[in-house]
Amino acid sequence: MTDPNRRPAISHLTNRRAKASLSRVVRKVEFPLKAAETPEGEIPLPPNTGANYETDWARRYASRVTRRLALATVGTAVIGYYANPTIRGLDRLHDLDGPAIFAANHQSHADTLLMLTSMPAPWKHKAFVGAAADYFFGNRFAAVLSSLFIGAIPIERTSINRNTIDKAVDLLRSGWSMVIYPEGGRSPDGWGQEFRPGAAFLAKQAGVPVVPVHIRGTFDILRKGRNWPKRSKAIVNFGRPLEFAEEDNNRRFTRKLQAAVESLADETATGNWFAARQRAHAEDSPGLQGPNTAPWRRRWVLTENQGEQADTNRRWPYL
Repeated sequence: MTDPNRRPAISHLTNRRAKASLSRVVRKVEFPLKAAETPEGEIPLPPNTGANYETDWARRYASRVTRRLALATVGTAVIGYYANPTIRGLDRLHDLDGPAIFAANHQSHADTLLMLTSMPAPWKHKAFVGAAADYFFGNRFAAVLSSLFIGAIPIERTSINRNTIDKAVDLLRSGWSMVIYPEGGRSPDGWGQEFRPGAAFLAKQAGVPVVPVHIRGTFDILRKGRNWPKRSKAIVNFGRPLEFAEEDNNRRFTRKLQAAVESLADETATGNWFAARQRAHAEDSPGLQGPNTAPWRRRWVLTENQGEQADTNRRWPYL
């Protein structure tokens, strides 16, 4: 017998079975919302990310115009606000004719934007950047942004990928200039790292000169591990182009390139070009790697050197 005083059950409280949401339904749907699975026995196509990402579209007219406008407006404004850069050594590039590899030390992600806004015309308007495939091309969104706004191509840091090397050589031979960081990665503490022979190999294969460049100050703007930049002062110092001589090999040319960047760093730190050239001639320029000691000591010496640079900086303008 039914109790007349019993209240009817509330269905939405007693029925605990959750209704399928739209996102769950979409996730369960396969083709065409998802790529079809590769049939068994067939070799799957390589993913269109990392070193396999195709960047030819970023050098077409529309992409080049977009990149040039972005660098001339937003890029220049951002670098001017955060870095207020001083650019030196442009007179050393007067005899440079044709494409070149601009090889710089690497302290920060701000280096690339600083380089692309500091390079003189016409090289800055027809330049591409050798960027880490695992970082800048790790997913499709990052790959599109890197290709469009900094003209990047993927470069493997831990292995040799013939396709990416051939792409860089082909671009250099066709009149494009390249920005590359021979250290292979950003500085962890503000000091430099040993150069790798990638720039030397590309210079030999493409038959183009290498312009040594020293960048100072970007570690304080956006050091490794920091998510947001802070304002500081940056200096970009261009050196004389280096040609890959007949007697050179990759290792010898890499040492020559690193010595040139060390001499530029000495010149920037002391403000004395003549003394820096004398030390470079005697192969006595201070190294980029800093003292082999405890991390706190390395940071202290770096801060001390920056203080000395502020006191010895020459007062007349660079022309």
